[in-house]
Amino acid sequence: MKKLGQLYIDSYRGLSTEAWLLALVMLINRTGSMVIPFLSMYMASELHFSKAQVGIVLGCFGLGSVCGSWLGGWLTDRFGNFRVQAISLLLTVPIFIILPQFRTFESLAGMIFLLTLIADTFRPANSVAVARYAKPENLTKAYSLNRMAVNLGFSVGPALGGFLAMISYSWIFYGNAIAALSAAVVFLIFFRNRKPRSTIRTRRKQEKTFTKKDRNAYLDLPFIIFNIFCCLFSMAFFQLLSTVPLYYKEVIQLTEVQIGILLGFNGFTIVLFEMLLVHGVERRFSPRQVMIFGTAMASASYFMLSVPLGIAWLYCTMFILCIGEMLTLPFTATISASRATVNTQGAYMGFNSLAFAAANIFSPYLGTYVAEHFGYQTLWLGTAGLLIFTSIGFSWILKKM
Repeated sequence: MKKLGQLYIDSYRGLSTEAWLLALVMLINRTGSMVIPFLSMYMASELHFSKAQVGIVLGCFGLGSVCGSWLGGWLTDRFGNFRVQAISLLLTVPIFIILPQFRTFESLAGMIFLLTLIADTFRPANSVAVARYAKPENLTKAYSLNRMAVNLGFSVGPALGGFLAMISYSWIFYGNAIAALSAAVVFLIFFRNRKPRSTIRTRRKQEKTFTKKDRNAYLDLPFIIFNIFCCLFSMAFFQLLSTVPLYYKEVIQLTEVQIGILLGFNGFTIVLFEMLLVHGVERRFSPRQVMIFGTAMASASYFMLSVPLGIAWLYCTMFILCIGEMLTLPFTATISASRATVNTQGAYMGFNSLAFAAANIFSPYLGTYVAEHFGYQTLWLGTAGLLIFTSIGFSWILKKM
């Protein structure tokens, strides 16, 4: 136990103060992430949308995310990560407040697009901020800390959202507004006059002297292929936020509170183990090896989900999915940041965010379509097969990169 405790401390050692502060902002913001996993249930049970309509609205969520990710990368390279993050947080607050007033299919689809367009400009700007403020030798750790904050918020948010949904789904949107406003206030207080680390400024000068000419992220063929496989991984993984909650409610017949706790278990597990796991694997294995295994683990979790064996089995499948997530997602950000130069970090991080956001366009509609016409078991087996294909794809492209 003493060695384990020391290993846990070592996994956090060396992180900059700024990295911790960015993680704190992310934690507050993502505590309000309760709307995401309940959005499909809100539309199905409260607004009585069909599965096709649910899939289309969630597709608008993804389309807004794609546009926001691209726009966030473009704006970050021109105006800096601070302005983009601050404006994104502040503008999402009024949208969350008025969102419950839009109850028709067309109006809600439009508002969801607008919400994610503005909210997801935050993501590439935040990723660039992590790269600028982290120590170079601890870049993967800094991204893992940021993801840990996301998942700690995600573990609290859905559990809280489950209780609020029992009162009224509108309260979920108001909770998101409060979290976004709180995150904006904390971010402005901590980062208003904070400068990038001096070690990063020195490194910039060296990069401009010794590295190759800046590449265009959108013409970098190996990086384009890498992002295609990131998109395929996301299409499979993000079933967690669209069809999985519907499956829990319609087939397993769990209550909103039980669903919130089960989804929150995902974030809680990652908070406990991701930093420890990343610390353990990043010095023993290459990112390629880790991502191949992580994607295969995610595949196994969806295969297990096709066999309904009770609530304990659902927690087991969620734990396996967490392992796959922890071994894949932190390294996608590290690879993207490492491939960029200082002048193109916003574009590279924006392109990688766009790959994940693009999955949100197709993933919900395809998932709900397969579930409605072929059944959930076919959906889970198909998702598992897609992840195996993606694992092979990562093996091939990362070897070339």
